[in-house]
Order: sequence, then C-alpha cells, then structure tokens
Amino acid sequence: MLITFKSKAYPNVLMMQEHAMRILDLLRKDPERGVITAAEATKAVQLLEHEIEESRKHQVTDEVEQDVKAHAGDGEDAEHEPIEMVSFPTRAYPLLEMLRAARDQGADVLWGV
Repeated sequence: MLITFKSKAYPNVLMMQEHAMRILDLLRKDPERGVITAAEATKAVQLLEHEIEESRKHQVTDEVEQDVKAHAGDGEDAEHEPIEMVSFPTRAYPLLEMLRAARDQGADVLWGV
C-alpha cells in the first residue's frame, strides 16, 4: 500500500507503507492518517537525520550480501536480475527534504487525507 505525503511546501512524496512505517514509528505517528505540524517539523527533521546517520554506521556487510545472493540463486530460475538493495537513507531522503521545506516555510505535512 502506498502512502502519499502532502505539503504546500513541497511536491507530493509517495512511499510504500512498509518503508514509511520506520519513519512514522520514529515520529510516533499513525500510518493511516496524520499530520506533522510546522511546529513539529524541526524535531522531525532532527530525528530523521539522526536515524539516517545511525543507519549509515551499519551498512550491509559483504557477508550479508553474499548470503542474500546465495539464497536468491536457489531453484530453477538461478539466472535473474541482480538484487538491488535500496538503503534506508535513500528511501527516507524525499520525505526528509519535504520535512525540511515544511520547517522552512512553516507548512504542515499530511497523509491519509
């Protein structure tokens, strides 16, 4: 399921709910419907930037990547597209930019409306 984040300060941001959950849990927000007010945006930006920095400290190791590739090769269809692992910072960046714009312009961020 997709979540569409909206703000007057930035273009809409679409995220898969499963990926948005990490951010919304961090901000203690309901995934179904919610708002990050302009007043909350500063704290939200700080929390998300910190979470991104922490996740960069724990990048996927070569061992994990090799394990994923080994299991992906099981079965008859061993020749397939390579696995693309999208990092949390990459997934979070558009919403972080929206939160920064909302903070700077005094706008709210809404979803589920």
